[in-house]
Amino acid sequence: MPPLDLEALARRLPSTPLTRFAPSPTGYLHLGHVANAIYVWGMARVLGGRVLLRLEDHDRGRCRPEYEAALLDDLAWLGLEPDQGTLDELRAGSSTWRQSDCGEIYASAVSRLATQASVFTCDCSRKDIAVDGGDVLNEETRYPGHCRNRGLTPAPGRGVRVRIDPGEERFVDGRLGEQRQHPAEQCGDLLVRDRLGNWTYQLSVVVDDLRHGVDLVIRGEDLLSSTGRQLRLGRLLGRATPPVFIHHQLIRKPSGEKLSKAAGDTGVRELRERGMTPASVLGRAAWLTGLTDRPGDLAPEELAALFGAG
Repeated sequence: MPPLDLEALARRLPSTPLTRFAPSPTGYLHLGHVANAIYVWGMARVLGGRVLLRLEDHDRGRCRPEYEAALLDDLAWLGLEPDQGTLDELRAGSSTWRQSDCGEIYASAVSRLATQASVFTCDCSRKDIAVDGGDVLNEETRYPGHCRNRGLTPAPGRGVRVRIDPGEERFVDGRLGEQRQHPAEQCGDLLVRDRLGNWTYQLSVVVDDLRHGVDLVIRGEDLLSSTGRQLRLGRLLGRATPPVFIHHQLIRKPSGEKLSKAAGDTGVRELRERGMTPASVLGRAAWLTGLTDRPGDLAPEELAALFGAG
């Protein structure tokens, strides 16, 4: 694993940086989420920062109240208490830290985008995009720009996109070093509201990091390719100084696939039922992601030591 240069990171951040743990309640927490939480809480503490808990439930078709309740319960069991977006606050009802409660904020952001870039209505389905891409559809299948100049009016079953012009985005990842990405070539015009009326991940995460004042984003390396487009979108929304990004390695199955909520991989609920303690679950996740040499008990107050705190 490339080393983390804490002194270099500290120079790029304010004295009390704010990072976030931002799971989507589309299933139960698994060890992959715990590994991310270890990075988030551990690095926040070693850098003298704070942790915000945000529920990214923008996909109303897949998120469930029972998953949210279980997520909050599992975090409490693990002893991971955020500094903002506390567990009690999220349990109490509507919150600025829950995306489904913030639709008007995202609508306002799209209105602001329309003053800085071309925002247009799009009726292309995933199948349409896949056919244009040679019958392949994944996170990097490029939108071909079919609706860019059609002048479609908003209507049910139509999404909204923001035009992404050619240009390079450069950033220095805190773990992986200098990165260069070309969003127009990677993804094309960016979907900000889908055909079902859901605000997309790309829009909501950029808007939230800006309005919440997040200046340190710690997430899995599977999201590295999203960074350039999010930097572009943030700049269009008026973010002058982007957050610092750290993309950490993932826990993977023996096949090389990352853990999946849909597949029920090593769920925290299952491990609890087997009699594992919070400290043993934290220790196992740290071991599987390469932060320790062997599995063992790990308390929340010991997470900073994984990243260099004495």
